[in-house]
Amino acid sequence: MLFRSGIPGSIAACLIGLAVLATGQVQAQPAKPLVKVRYEEVVRSILYVPKYVALSQGFFKDAGLDVTMKTSQGTDKGMAALLSGSADIVLIGPEASIYVHGSESPVKPKIFTGLTATDGFMLMSRRPIDKFDWNMLKGKDVMSFRPGSNPDVFLETALRKHGLDAKKDLRLVNNVGPAARMGAWLAGQNDYAIFLEPEATVLEQDGKGYAVASVGAEVGMVDYTVFTTTDAYIKKNPEVVQAWTNAVARAQKYVNATPSAQLAKQIAEFFPGMAEAQIVTAVDRYKKLHIWKVTPLVESAAMDKLQDMLSASGLLDKSKRVKYEELVVTEFAKKAM
Repeated sequence: MLFRSGIPGSIAACLIGLAVLATGQVQAQPAKPLVKVRYEEVVRSILYVPKYVALSQGFFKDAGLDVTMKTSQGTDKGMAALLSGSADIVLIGPEASIYVHGSESPVKPKIFTGLTATDGFMLMSRRPIDKFDWNMLKGKDVMSFRPGSNPDVFLETALRKHGLDAKKDLRLVNNVGPAARMGAWLAGQNDYAIFLEPEATVLEQDGKGYAVASVGAEVGMVDYTVFTTTDAYIKKNPEVVQAWTNAVARAQKYVNATPSAQLAKQIAEFFPGMAEAQIVTAVDRYKKLHIWKVTPLVESAAMDKLQDMLSASGLLDKSKRVKYEELVVTEFAKKAM
């Protein structure tokens, strides 16, 4: 049948439907509500740029997640939050999961996504050194991090590479809390120290410290900070874990392809009080050192090397090594890739 206009009835019906939509007479379906995720980062640092980009640029929101963020001030505190149920996902060092797997804890943490490819700490001196030699640390006080933590383990690994014994050739000062480290250094404590960005850049620009080496560059590529949750959370919320991994993978690609100056603008809200130029310098340093992973997959070789490092530091008995399949869940990263 034809309408008087000569338009076939089926087409006319479609046109009428479009007109109704255009005039707002038919309501759009409500958007699916975002899933709330309680998230904790280990410290606030430029080391985690891809994560801040995922937050500021709406990647998590696009993936259907409403993320609240808290800063733990230590991997041990982040793991405690996860095991107690006060956090759903945490960004911590993988060494913490290895320790817990060797304990009697009924809750088993699972690593599902990697963020940083290696240690981001810079070894800082109190004066400029044109040709730094690791033997210069002999007999010196070096401010490290909490005993057993990744910063401590990676630094000890770098020292061993250069023939230095952390217990005999120098003094590692690892009893200063994360929030007090900058104050301790500015107060004149210790001869050398390790600092993340943006503290390393701030110290250099203020003439209070000078980067003489990259710990990560000395150790090589070993996953340093990873997104971790519990086996129970994964079983209950696999779609959330996949959405999180997808957002991180998207951010990793974005960060790899985006200039430091643009990234600095996009993460500035997480570093109030810092000049944008300082953020650019810090981001650029990490880009040149290839600190950030380019895919979310945590590979077996990296976890094997980390456990070798833990054993060499006297922190892990060889009989208590954790199998890769028990430590890392790979399905979400592989799907995101």
